[in-house]
Amino acid sequence: MNDMTFILSIVVNVMLTAIVLFFFYKLRRVEKKYSEFISKFDKNENIEETLKDYINMVNNVNEDNKIMHANYLNLEKQLNRCAQKIGIVRYNAFDDVGSDLSFALAVLDNENNGVVLNAIYARTSNNIYAKPIENGTSKYTLSEEEIHAVSCAKEQEKI
Repeated sequence: MNDMTFILSIVVNVMLTAIVLFFFYKLRRVEKKYSEFISKFDKNENIEETLKDYINMVNNVNEDNKIMHANYLNLEKQLNRCAQKIGIVRYNAFDDVGSDLSFALAVLDNENNGVVLNAIYARTSNNIYAKPIENGTSKYTLSEEEIHAVSCAKEQEKI
């Protein structure tokens, strides 16, 4: 019985030694990581205050990102309403006037809203007409040149 107790105590001691060595190894790793972490701070700094400062900086960055995202959405909305598509057709309005000095100019946004201008050149006068365009069409009758200018503008890709 004494031999059995002796062997059992040796086994228990070996197991306890293994457990102690395992925890000692784990403790050394934690100490090493802690030392690396602490070494990043100046000796005169309070770690708690430094961490609070970093948390405040992160919160400020998050707030700034929210503001920038809202500004981005606003700019994107405004950009869709800016003149982005242009179509121009030059033509000769009258047989007695040479060179295609008359023109129809369509200026549209991303939703094909805008205006078509028709400038008619004659020897004795110049006239300019403006017609609103909504969703690529106008409630006013468009000339062939105006229709072509609007069509050219609509063919351009959206931004």
